[in-house]
Amino acid sequence: MTTTLRPDGPEEPLPGGGRTRRYAVCVNGRPVGSLRAAAHAGPGGPLGEIAGLEVAEGRRRGRGTVAALAAEEVLRGWGCTRVDVAVPEECGGALRLAEALGYRERSRTMAKHLAGPPPPMPEGLTARPVAADAFPAWLAAQQEGYAASLAGSGLSEAQARHKAAADCRALLPDGPDTPGTVLRHLVPEDAPPGAEPLGGLWLRLGGLPGHPGGPAWVLDVEVAAHARGRGYGRALMLLAERCCAEAGVHDLELNVFAGNAAALGLYTSLGYRTTRRTLGKPLA
Repeated sequence: MTTTLRPDGPEEPLPGGGRTRRYAVCVNGRPVGSLRAAAHAGPGGPLGEIAGLEVAEGRRRGRGTVAALAAEEVLRGWGCTRVDVAVPEECGGALRLAEALGYRERSRTMAKHLAGPPPPMPEGLTARPVAADAFPAWLAAQQEGYAASLAGSGLSEAQARHKAAADCRALLPDGPDTPGTVLRHLVPEDAPPGAEPLGGLWLRLGGLPGHPGGPAWVLDVEVAAHARGRGYGRALMLLAERCCAEAGVHDLELNVFAGNAAALGLYTSLGYRTTRRTLGKPLA
């Protein structure tokens, strides 16, 4: 029996010049599953994505493997130099398939349902909004750190910088006044105005762009280099939960890059569970 991909609808444009298309997974011409291939435009070549791969009939016969490899060929034809897949944590078979095809974990999504009263701030600490005059430097540091993490997860430097800048623009269209955005610096209670912060929190309460009303997201938690190892990362996460509770939000999510064992350990200790893994590989 021959497994192939067949277009299941027209090619559609993506923002910035990308493209996407749905395909039926067919065996001898008969549909048995589906997937979506996408190419997200950017410098250094478009970034590929395979999403929604499902084989509804005849599993464990290699059909998913053939479909994924065929989708990779589609993405190569579109000029993609890398490809990502997002695998729900409960889909162990899909995770094993991706790893067998050479995909390696880049990041994971973790989530927590918030119940009960908001946690108190640790004694001696307080949170202050990021001042307007400090916002440009804060944003530049955010983009630089995010780009470095993306490059460390496998993207080229050009791709990482492009994605970091595009994501920050999408998340902060109105700068620090973007609705649903919480930007806070953690400082000692007795710190004078303008004192160097111990760390910072970037929290979005209203769901991610394109998904209004979704869970809140911790977009960044950063402890200053001189203050690490003193529990301030935990304090910032408790601050995020407190901000959610005050806004009536009961679900909080975040992404953590592969290899960041300290962050993974912190989030796990606070009750966050992995819900999705993003894996990627180069398309040589």
